[in-house]
Amino acid sequence: MTVKSLLAATALAAALLAPAHAQTLRWAAQNDILTMDPHSQNHATTNAILMHAYEGLTRYSAKYEVEPALATKWIFVSPTQVRFELRRGVKFHDGTPLTADDVVFSFGRIKQPQGTMQIYVTGVNEAKKIDDHTVDLILAAPNPLLLRNIVDFRIMSRAWAEKNRTANVQDYKAKEENFASRHVMGTGSYKITGWTPEQRVTMSINTDWWDKHQGNVKEVVYTPIKSDPTRVAALLSGDVDMLTDIPTQDVARLRTDSKLKVLDGPEVRTIFFAPDIGSPELKYSNIKGKNPFADKRVRQALSMAIDREAIQRNIMRGLSIPAGLMVAPGVNGNTPDLDVPTKVDATGAKKLLAEAGYPDGFEVRMNCPNNRYVNDEEICQAVIAMWARIGVKASLVAENMATFSQKFQNFDSSIYMLGWGVATYDAQYMIQSLARTRTSGADGNFNFSRVSDPVVDRLTDAMKSEIDLAKRNAMIREALLRIKDEVLLIPIHHQMRPWAMKAGVTTVHRSDDRPEARFTTIK
Repeated sequence: MTVKSLLAATALAAALLAPAHAQTLRWAAQNDILTMDPHSQNHATTNAILMHAYEGLTRYSAKYEVEPALATKWIFVSPTQVRFELRRGVKFHDGTPLTADDVVFSFGRIKQPQGTMQIYVTGVNEAKKIDDHTVDLILAAPNPLLLRNIVDFRIMSRAWAEKNRTANVQDYKAKEENFASRHVMGTGSYKITGWTPEQRVTMSINTDWWDKHQGNVKEVVYTPIKSDPTRVAALLSGDVDMLTDIPTQDVARLRTDSKLKVLDGPEVRTIFFAPDIGSPELKYSNIKGKNPFADKRVRQALSMAIDREAIQRNIMRGLSIPAGLMVAPGVNGNTPDLDVPTKVDATGAKKLLAEAGYPDGFEVRMNCPNNRYVNDEEICQAVIAMWARIGVKASLVAENMATFSQKFQNFDSSIYMLGWGVATYDAQYMIQSLARTRTSGADGNFNFSRVSDPVVDRLTDAMKSEIDLAKRNAMIREALLRIKDEVLLIPIHHQMRPWAMKAGVTTVHRSDDRPEARFTTIK
């Protein structure tokens, strides 16, 4: 055993041997959070942890209906002015009261360009204090998704942030640290008491929370365990209570264990490849002076070479839905007639490459995470083999999500794998984040492959403020078709997401892959 692996094993053992008491939920998954700054990184695992401590004006119920959270009610003063009445008596974890100043401060903070969370306040021009317990959101135009978007607009203590010189959002891609990236001050149902990167996150119940817990969990220990066998062994041995990243090859075995139960459910997440479309020259390629991915025929060839059903069968063990669209079933905009995967046609793909001027293919580098999505590195390896058959020789750089995400957010990739979950359950969230031309605001805030298409831009801008449901859904459909037909992004599949847990654990399956301790009971 190398020194590095010995240290990793020791750290994992220490995390799993943390004191376990009654009503302590020991939860494990494969990847760590990226930061504790609630306005820095739009990353599902980070959001899943931080939502225990930070809250929004609205939240989702157990059935994904929008309900009041830090705001008790809201009224539309006009189509572009929404008045929120803040919940009285709410306290931050340090005991200071929540006021309108905190909401206004948090709005200014989440809009800062170095973060990637601006999508959650898209279309909001201003947060205006009316009095200590009233805030108006001033909209650029009517916003049909406002109440769903702001679920993930997390409210931070202004006084705490200013005291600790952390009024500015962490610039994660620049490898910056600030006080908020390591410390938390929210109003939520749990207090985050510690984070040791790649080892564990600890939480304790907030006994002064304004709401009632529906479960009995008093403490949470979250442990990132990258290794599939180690993660499953921890569950089987009783060292953890719940796994939300089950290796596909172990699902059937875990179903037959009488001491465990498997909670099944889909995930509204699509796994895809993002080719650099907009650079004049591809950064990591043997083709100089031009960009093969700028040619639609090349992108079509790459998609046609991928055998999605083989990936579903051999790598995912049936736990995926081959994708033709960039949004999954369960998201407004996905329909079976559109979500038809590209047919495998290696001969046709070779012909398209030749027509584009690459009869012998070309070389390129692929970036891929190896601890974030189900079988992520294995999928990348399989796709590389499929592309090799048409002459595209891709070299793989696979690494942990923390360093991988810094890389692609610095536009340091020719093509990369990503998974996109739709937090709002509406396709605009994906279209605006990934396919809209990038601006300094929410538009294209996760578009790191330089997609820029005037048709998609026009439709995106129109759907943001269209309140006629039929018209808006027609715009969404047209935009999804445009993304598909132009192969602006290359979808692989939609993930299925079974969770495994001890028989005595009861929780609510969440299709956004965000377990909530407030809905969890341990016997």
